[in-house]
Amino acid sequence: MKWQPYPQLQYRIPSPALKQWLRDRGSLTERLLAKSSGDFRVELLQQGWGRASIDEARALQVPPRHRVMIREVTLHGQQQPWVYARSILPAKSLERSLRHLKRLGTKPLGALLFSDPHLQRSAIEVKRTPRGWGRRSVFHLQGQPLLVSEIFLPTFTP
Repeated sequence: MKWQPYPQLQYRIPSPALKQWLRDRGSLTERLLAKSSGDFRVELLQQGWGRASIDEARALQVPPRHRVMIREVTLHGQQQPWVYARSILPAKSLERSLRHLKRLGTKPLGALLFSDPHLQRSAIEVKRTPRGWGRRSVFHLQGQPLLVSEIFLPTFTP
């Protein structure tokens, strides 16, 4: 199944609670912090330079062979892996005032994104993956695009 706008797949999503999590346009980090009663952490799986998939490049509107930083993390709540997140940041997006994004480590990207009052977010797309239901959006931070995909893992109960 490919990524599709939320309205096209909303009737396939198995529960109303999961629908709320998938379509929410606010900070996922903030919601997970609240749900976990503060027992929340970010596990950095990998971060480095690579190439976006054709689908990711298309979403970001960059050439398919464009150099990007790929960041993959697992968001844990109450000692359980709840969300797998993959962020794609074009090299151009990491210049000048956004270069600090290269050194996030275990800091949540969402907290940083939603602290910017000028943040813009594209429509949410959803997809059923082997790991669970996911969503993705292109964010524009200081005019620069980055793609964030989040998969709700089977250990997450909405």
